[in-house]
Amino acid sequence: MRLGIIGHGMIVEDVLPVLNKIQEIELAAIYGRPSAHDHLIELQNKFAIEEIFTDFAKFLAHPSIDTVYIALPNHLHFSFAKQALEAGKHVICEKPFTSNTAELEILIAIAEKQQLFLLEAITNQYSPNYLALQDVLPKIGPVKIIQANYSQYSSRYDAFKAGTVLPAFDPTKSGGALMDLNSYNLHFLVGLFGRPEQIDYMANLSHGIDTSGILTLDYGTFKAVAIGAKDCAAPSVITIQGENGTIQVNGPANTVPSVTFHDRLSGENTTIDLRQDPHRMYDEFVVFAKIIDQKETHIAQTALQHSLTVMTLLTEARTEAGIIFSADKPSA
Repeated sequence: MRLGIIGHGMIVEDVLPVLNKIQEIELAAIYGRPSAHDHLIELQNKFAIEEIFTDFAKFLAHPSIDTVYIALPNHLHFSFAKQALEAGKHVICEKPFTSNTAELEILIAIAEKQQLFLLEAITNQYSPNYLALQDVLPKIGPVKIIQANYSQYSSRYDAFKAGTVLPAFDPTKSGGALMDLNSYNLHFLVGLFGRPEQIDYMANLSHGIDTSGILTLDYGTFKAVAIGAKDCAAPSVITIQGENGTIQVNGPANTVPSVTFHDRLSGENTTIDLRQDPHRMYDEFVVFAKIIDQKETHIAQTALQHSLTVMTLLTEARTEAGIIFSADKPSA
């Protein structure tokens, strides 16, 4: 996979050392604003990126790039992904995939027409510890209650309270706690249990955006609660309670650092950590490179349908709570 990176923010600087570890990935190029030219050169030199671009059309026209990774603010995901697909590039896009379901459906249609891969970079779906949960789940018996909490006081929240609205809390830029933190919880639950029968979102709203909130999911035979907060903090942990025991994820849904099985019948505890690399983004990019290089269409389609289900639930829950993004409004 010859990768072109779109963006140069914190997440790009976080993932670049990981990408350098994966032999199947070649860093063909990076694109950023003209004002970031010097920073792009620094990244190029530090991580052996072949070329830098400040002109997006030239970046997309570069024949050496077969795949782009989009790491931009949420509201830009759709437009940049659409242009990349139309230019004949496979697309890996950071979560949340798009601002709403309608945007994602458009991208899927373009990808199908162009016969290109379209993938969401959602870390937990590729974590070995998360995948191991499917083997552990039967041991706890019928599931009854699930609690997932990802609460992290945002470094931007104080500025928001003071009147400075940054993208993380901007409804015009598809921000908020649901799209940022709680989306990981939702991916976690849907990946294991599928689409719930009903979903509701109770949000703490300020200036039209959710600074924190609680998702409730009704699966019929069991219930789940997913908490995402950017205005307060708490230990981030997930518990899945069954008749015969409990599974605890010892950390937030985006990293799944380890999993502990508490057996009610024997009283024994077993902890699992199958990660080959501690970085949360390593496993997903290993899989992405394999999908694209080996043309594993079935795996990509399964992942895309999962992402579409989650985006549909996010859109339904958010709009029910009265959170409307600029992307939701009809174009003039």
